[in-house]
Amino acid sequence: METENDIKIDMINNISNPRELEVLYRKDKYSFQKVFNSIYPGFKENAVAQFWNERLNFKKEEIIGANKNELLFIVLASIIAGLIAQIPHFFSIEPESYYTRNIAFIAFPTLIMYFSWKQKLGTSSLIFPIIALMISVFYINTIPFNNKSDSVMLACIHLPIFLWSLLGYSYLGNKIQNSEKRINFLRYNGDLVVMCAILMLSGILFSGMTMGLFELIGFKIEELYFKYVAIWGLAAIPLVGTYLVQNRPELVNKISPLIARIFTPLVFILLLIFLIAIIYTGKDPYKDRDFLIVFNVLLLGVMAIILFSLTEATKSKQQKINLWFLMGLSLLTIIDNGIALSAIGFRLFEYGISPNRLAVLGSNLLIFINLLLVAHKLLLILMGKCALEKVEKTIALFLPVYFIWSAFVTFIFPLIFHFK
Repeated sequence: METENDIKIDMINNISNPRELEVLYRKDKYSFQKVFNSIYPGFKENAVAQFWNERLNFKKEEIIGANKNELLFIVLASIIAGLIAQIPHFFSIEPESYYTRNIAFIAFPTLIMYFSWKQKLGTSSLIFPIIALMISVFYINTIPFNNKSDSVMLACIHLPIFLWSLLGYSYLGNKIQNSEKRINFLRYNGDLVVMCAILMLSGILFSGMTMGLFELIGFKIEELYFKYVAIWGLAAIPLVGTYLVQNRPELVNKISPLIARIFTPLVFILLLIFLIAIIYTGKDPYKDRDFLIVFNVLLLGVMAIILFSLTEATKSKQQKINLWFLMGLSLLTIIDNGIALSAIGFRLFEYGISPNRLAVLGSNLLIFINLLLVAHKLLLILMGKCALEKVEKTIALFLPVYFIWSAFVTFIFPLIFHFK
């Protein structure tokens, strides 16, 4: 490795050569900055040196100073989320029943409040999400709860999707029809997952250290720590993660594309091997109910990866090889979805209509149609007959459809099937 003196000589000799300075910078960023700052006073009139000075020494506003009102809002909203999470403890409510019904209300209302505040939504724009939240809270907590009731459990499962749609409404603000804004919402969700995972791992590490240290001096604080610290921390993670993603996008905007690039070919290979394994093992999804459930969970996971990868492709203009992987992944998932749809149709014909079968059928039909449209646009792109922006519009087109379906399953299914 070059010494700082060598770097200094090379830097002075190439002070007007942007390419050579970039090469030097990438070899040893720390030493480059240190040497550059030491020689810059002698080159203040040089335009290239001025650029590098701004690049190396630009001071972005610190989080605390960036927006005190926003930070205060996050703190207060996190306290509200924690209070909602602690309701079973405050009022001696049975935790399983409460969290099964209300887990989504811990995070989504405060996130909706945050984006409504950020977007400066007027009173008329706030009426819909407020009324929808109030109806949701009242409805899910008044329907007869029975963890053996398929329609009620489906309502509890689909309620977070419905509330996620309300979050999208508040995120879009007054630009509900804007396709680019809808795609940005999907990107925000991908970045939020990454940030929440980082915060969660950090919290686990901190919790382990805390409990370990107290155990050394003879205190068992696990129960108290979980009740008075961990629950509040977990409730705050989505809000804190959102705040960081919105105010410090550089923290995750390089991680998300990397994840998409790595996992798209890996999932493609996995799905291909999985299809071959189905044929080899002779597994029958038409008769094996558990296999069909796992199969559909896999489809939903793959669909999420495809959507996330596509949004990153439209943002980063990935090369054609990555688009081919996305095309292949879409086609393989369409084949999987076709198998799942035929299996669900067989079970409906063989065993009759049930809430689970009907819900899975509807979800798979939506995914199937969405995938067909996405695959068609990808094929046109690879043939040079379509722009990447068309894929964006295809993805954005289906967001309201998923909202309508989640609302239907949440509010109508229990009534149709008499809460059974």
